[in-house]
Amino acid sequence: MNFKNINIEVIDRDGSLKKSLIEVDIEDNLMEILKAGNYEMRATCGGMGLCADCHCEILSGMDHFPPPTDQEYETLDTLPIIFNNSRLACQIKKGDYLSNTKIRLINPS
Repeated sequence: MNFKNINIEVIDRDGSLKKSLIEVDIEDNLMEILKAGNYEMRATCGGMGLCADCHCEILSGMDHFPPPTDQEYETLDTLPIIFNNSRLACQIKKGDYLSNTKIRLINPS
């Protein structure tokens, strides 16, 4: 298995800022990375981009992210509140661009 450490800052749903160094498998997406870092993620759709339980706001580093998937756009469009930098963590595949990013977890509707 190929492992890599990801430095990430997360503003949790309670407003607390946590800086984490998370060791993750190369196949993980951001939702699974956050779960591995002990952040609560219900993921009722199983990471298919349907439930938006993993809705997050990318506060820094988004300029290096790949574009949202069509499914991600469709799901975000159904939410009552989104931001210009809203993403679904389950649709963001692991990559070097995740290191040194800052995100804010959004409470599911």
